[in-house]
Amino acid sequence: MKIVWEKEIPTSSIKISPRPVWKCRSCPSYGKSPSCPPYVPSWKETKELLKHYQTALLIKFTIKPDKFEEEKREILRYLLTKEQELFKNGNFYAIAFFPGNCNLCEECEFEKSRKCKMPEKVRPSIDAIGIELSTIVNLDFSESVLYGLILID
Repeated sequence: MKIVWEKEIPTSSIKISPRPVWKCRSCPSYGKSPSCPPYVPSWKETKELLKHYQTALLIKFTIKPDKFEEEKREILRYLLTKEQELFKNGNFYAIAFFPGNCNLCEECEFEKSRKCKMPEKVRPSIDAIGIELSTIVNLDFSESVLYGLILID
């Protein structure tokens, strides 16, 4: 995993709609991960939440496809660490959003019992809460990349 760039963006540039949530329904993780629907806030709640933030941090990561799960896990940990740093620097309501489903644990207990081993670390997936990523980045599916997003203030 490598960070390509980090940039602050105005939250006014982030489009929220039901479209990504509906797309989630075709994903194999739908209903199986605590970071995915129906276990996350609705797109309408996200739309309301964004009204209370002006700035977000958008982060682009490159990954090796043959190490996808491990490198994605690193990305999730990085996002949580960055969120904590922002908190310590006075951004008390900073919150990260994951690129896709949570894979913090190598074996997900939630999939078996609906009980997460680390509920304090799980964050919603960007798509799961209605954020249209394609409105803030130029998605190029020939690249092996993932994006993370953190609401700052």
